Amino acid sequence: MPPLRYPPKPKPGDRVAVVSPSAGLPAIFPHVYELGLRRLREEFGLEPVEYPTTRMAGADPRDRARDLTAAFADPSITAVLATVGGDDLITVTPHLDDEVLRANPKPYFGYSDNTNVLNHLYRLGVVAYHGGSVLVHLGRSGAPHRLTFDSLRAALFTSGWYELTAATEWGDEPRDWRDPATLTEEPVMFPGEGWRWQGPERVVQAPTWGGNLEILHWLLATDRVPPAAELAGSVLIMETSEELPSDAEVFRIVRNMGERGLLGAFPAIVVGRPKAWEFDKPHTLEQRIAWGEAQRAAVTKALAAYNPEAVVVFDVDLGHTDPQLIIPYGGEMRIDAVERRISVRY
Repeated sequence: MPPLRYPPKPKPGDRVAVVSPSAGLPAIFPHVYELGLRRLREEFGLEPVEYPTTRMAGADPRDRARDLTAAFADPSITAVLATVGGDDLITVTPHLDDEVLRANPKPYFGYSDNTNVLNHLYRLGVVAYHGGSVLVHLGRSGAPHRLTFDSLRAALFTSGWYELTAATEWGDEPRDWRDPATLTEEPVMFPGEGWRWQGPERVVQAPTWGGNLEILHWLLATDRVPPAAELAGSVLIMETSEELPSDAEVFRIVRNMGERGLLGAFPAIVVGRPKAWEFDKPHTLEQRIAWGEAQRAAVTKALAAYNPEAVVVFDVDLGHTDPQLIIPYGGEMRIDAVERRISVRY
């Protein structure tokens, strides 16, 4: 694998690509999408540039790959933002033009199913950014969340170290996108209780790798993850999606990473706060708390067998919950288990 390099950053006033390499949800929820575009212009001073499949539902994977490649090839585009996740980006990445991506590195922002692209860029030696969905975060109902926007702004425009902040409030119950009237309503939020630490008190500073746990399992099944020797010494980041995999399934996925020889390669592991509510599973707060406890226990059980000396931090807001902190993918992260602080280099 080539050495990882940070791509040049955009500046206010630049043109940035807005693409839908996974689900074409801007076609279904244009009011949410337009709110995200407006905030991209007004809050960040960037000019979004759309591509033929950005607002297209069910676009052919080859066409989506063509748009993503074109965004990297265009010299006037200084960053690329995914509109949202989905479930079939694994069929898109084989059609990307790797020579174009490698020759024209740009900051790519996405999470969830976009783990496919983040991992793909990682293997090309390009640092990308886990987080920053146009619909989910830029199009958040009510007002933008300060922690999300502060982190996104720093990731977009700066290149130094940025200290992550534990959320004083969190939520995983978004408003219903099918009703445009809900865009003015704040999401349901609960008091935050900080990060949960376990393992030895030491400092780990290393590049990151990982992403959405379910997608990582797909990548393992298709043999598209780097070998354990390349990942040795890295920080594993992982989080779960709105599909709400059970604690048993989380254990099996993490266990399988151990059987593959991957899990023991990571001196530190940062686990996102698990989403525990969905429209068809409207769990109470008490049920969500129990869900989180079961998820932490599942990860801890797998680590006990394959990597008992890892520094582990749970409930970091880096995934499918609100707010969302942006994590450089392949970029540096510092986990200080002595002072209990986490910093990233954007």
